Amino acid sequence: MKIKVFWLVLAVTLVFSITVQAQIRVGSFPQEVEDQFMREPDGVIVESWVENLNIPWELVFLSEERALVSERDGKIRLIKSGELQSEPYLEINLTAIGEGGLMGMAVHPDYPDENYLYVMYTYRGADDNVLNRVSRFETKAETATNEEILIDEIPGGRNHNGGRIAFGPDEMLYITTGDSWNREIAQDLNILGGKILRLTAEGNIPDDNPFENSPVYSLGHRNPQGLSWHPETKELFISDHGPSGEDNLQAKDRIKQVNAGDNFGWPEKIGYFEDCEFANPLIMWEDAVPPSGMTFYNGDLYVATLRSQALVRIVLNNKKNYEVETIERWFKEKDGPSTFGRLRTAVKGPDGFLYLLTSNRDGRGNPIAEDDRIIRLKIEN
Repeated sequence: MKIKVFWLVLAVTLVFSITVQAQIRVGSFPQEVEDQFMREPDGVIVESWVENLNIPWELVFLSEERALVSERDGKIRLIKSGELQSEPYLEINLTAIGEGGLMGMAVHPDYPDENYLYVMYTYRGADDNVLNRVSRFETKAETATNEEILIDEIPGGRNHNGGRIAFGPDEMLYITTGDSWNREIAQDLNILGGKILRLTAEGNIPDDNPFENSPVYSLGHRNPQGLSWHPETKELFISDHGPSGEDNLQAKDRIKQVNAGDNFGWPEKIGYFEDCEFANPLIMWEDAVPPSGMTFYNGDLYVATLRSQALVRIVLNNKKNYEVETIERWFKEKDGPSTFGRLRTAVKGPDGFLYLLTSNRDGRGNPIAEDDRIIRLKIEN
């Protein structure tokens, strides 16, 4: 009897797996160029700026001399003229579980006239379920106070929380949210997971959002962790993790150019389709990258990557619908070692330098004595 039950369960599982896998249509790779690996890129001067951090996630500058860095366990640390202060600037009571915890930060676009710091973090709800929220705090010289919750009950979990927040050129707050391993919610406009959200600086829904009375700006995402706007066109670009480990699919990490109301199709499709009702990615990788935080710098898109342990430089020709001209993987040998290990984000500083945050203490890296740290790059080419 037990054997019959076993085979019945196995058959049902196989049928379910085949059915689910059939629902995900896998398209082609949109870019025509191959990645170039550069362990020591020319014209780049590297220095270690701040060391001994605990899983840093985001870096924001209050001025050229003052910056804040978030650590996953709930601490926001103040950096003065390159010196990490011993006492936390702010410590948030949260749930640091798996990939969840203290994640993205942003400052008000009119800072310091509007002295607000915006933070996204993970917590447990009344039913002990894992959720995410975005709050803002009033900043002072040595601390931040007076939390005001702007948006709450964003689906969360051990994985796929999204977590990046940033103000766009329109001075609206954009928020990336993941599907929290419940991929069907990415297509549900009534659920905040698997989306790009857009709010005013006060936490209200803008009148020109694409869906009426909804904070949703774009949907059909899996685990977006990067936000940046093209310096000339002001159009939004995001990074999104592919379905590695789901239904025997591997990698398929993507870079997307996103317009208001776009639906990128997850979990119904992934990749590029010539004729499709869903939006297509700009780049999709065959190997596991996954891309995290990113920024435009000197006209090119720089993307921090985790498993592939490289800083990816993407050169675009924006006169031809963002044709991808070059993809370079810096600080990494192909099938060989990397210089810095896992990278969580790339940030352009007000001093003209490019800053990288390592993520080697997140349980998936191999930290060295200085990790985790912030690396500063001067790019001369």
